[in-house]
Amino acid sequence: MTVLRSVLLFVLAAIAEIGGAWLIWQGWREHRGVLWIAAGIVALGAYGFVATFQPDANFGRILAAYGGIFVAGSLAWGMLVDHFKPDRYDVTGAAICLLGVAVIMYAPRG
Repeated sequence: MTVLRSVLLFVLAAIAEIGGAWLIWQGWREHRGVLWIAAGIVALGAYGFVATFQPDANFGRILAAYGGIFVAGSLAWGMLVDHFKPDRYDVTGAAICLLGVAVIMYAPRG
């Protein structure tokens, strides 16, 4: 159950961070306005709190592992929201990052 909770928190963090950055991008680069930017700032702030709920108490470990989630999540966001088509190198790189997440977060420790 701890691993499932951790994975769900990583997914929530990815949605908040990637979504927040996307909202700011839309507000600024696509000229959608200050409300989009403000929503992005709120989402990025929420992301900052999500990591504190991870069961592991080591900040460095959580953020290092989240880096791999961010890579894969960014590609997934691009596919779902911006209709980006990743190539085999994108997919391979994301898979390597997710393997790193698994090792960092879920390897048995004594």
